[in-house]
Amino acid sequence: MSMAQKGWIVVFLAAAALLIYFLRPVLTPFLASFILAYLGSPIVDRLERWKLNRTLAVVLVFVLTLVVLGLVLVMVIPMVVREIAVLFTHIPQVIAWFQAHVLPWLTAHFGVQPESLAPAKLMQLVSSNFVSAGKIVGQLLLSVSSSGGAVFEFFMNLVLIPVVTFYLLRDWHRMLDRIGALIPRVASPAVDRLVRECDSVLAAFLRGQLLVMICLAALYSLVLSIIGLNNPVAIGVVAGMLSFVPYLGVITGVTLALITALLQANGWILPLEVVAVFTVGQLLSDLVLTPRLVGERIGLHPVLVIFAILVGGALFGFAGILLSLPAAAASTVLVRYARERYVESRLYREGGEAP
Repeated sequence: MSMAQKGWIVVFLAAAALLIYFLRPVLTPFLASFILAYLGSPIVDRLERWKLNRTLAVVLVFVLTLVVLGLVLVMVIPMVVREIAVLFTHIPQVIAWFQAHVLPWLTAHFGVQPESLAPAKLMQLVSSNFVSAGKIVGQLLLSVSSSGGAVFEFFMNLVLIPVVTFYLLRDWHRMLDRIGALIPRVASPAVDRLVRECDSVLAAFLRGQLLVMICLAALYSLVLSIIGLNNPVAIGVVAGMLSFVPYLGVITGVTLALITALLQANGWILPLEVVAVFTVGQLLSDLVLTPRLVGERIGLHPVLVIFAILVGGALFGFAGILLSLPAAAASTVLVRYARERYVESRLYREGGEAP
């Protein structure tokens, strides 16, 4: 490949990256649909090999996905509603516990006067600042109403993503063939190799992450049930499913479990057991499950994980956070290929000097 061709490729990639950056609000649902189609394509291909029409296979995959999501929501939503209802019924106990334990500690260490945090004093403070509070509420409502465009965009994406995913799944191989036909023939072997390696890494990564999620969900549900926590299956499933995003699963699980434990028990034994369960679960995930099920070959450095999540969130919002780790896993293939080419280059072997 000549230097001019390489230059044009660099210019094309830079222009594409710039276009993606400026169009990222529009591209987010299409990017999410592409990832979903990539995940669903092997299942559709297998159904197609069983003599099913591809369109019918896509419909079947959609139905199964909706059933699974529906079961998860049916399990999670009642738990959340129950916990909120229980929380409201325990508000007097929480106030009494605050006055009996927290308030004396604040007084001893920070000089806070108990009278200033008494319920009557707080009600008087709220009443005296009612006008200011009303202005704040009005500004909040105005902000919410002005963000109607964001709400509309959310619901549009909610409708758009399944539609785009359906068409991408149906025409997946035809689309890939047309994209492959545009690749310059001289670069086709290298591109084919990178695509195959990226596909292999992504498949192993996603398979391993799914197994880690299932194992953590089962582990948390079982152990939380053994220690006697209410709603152990719901909390365990939420923590396990959210573990795809690093530390989100354990943070959410600990929060839900601690709220449940504090409302369920009077002492500190159950909350401490909850913290121990999730600490052991996180260590087990980091030291055993992820290395064995995801594999050291695909393992990402923690600093790279944090960087990828921040970049994904900054560019594509919550969808970028979800997609950042698969993208980072695939990028390891490109990094290895770039290193391989660099080590084989004259710049590395001879310092760039002519022989």
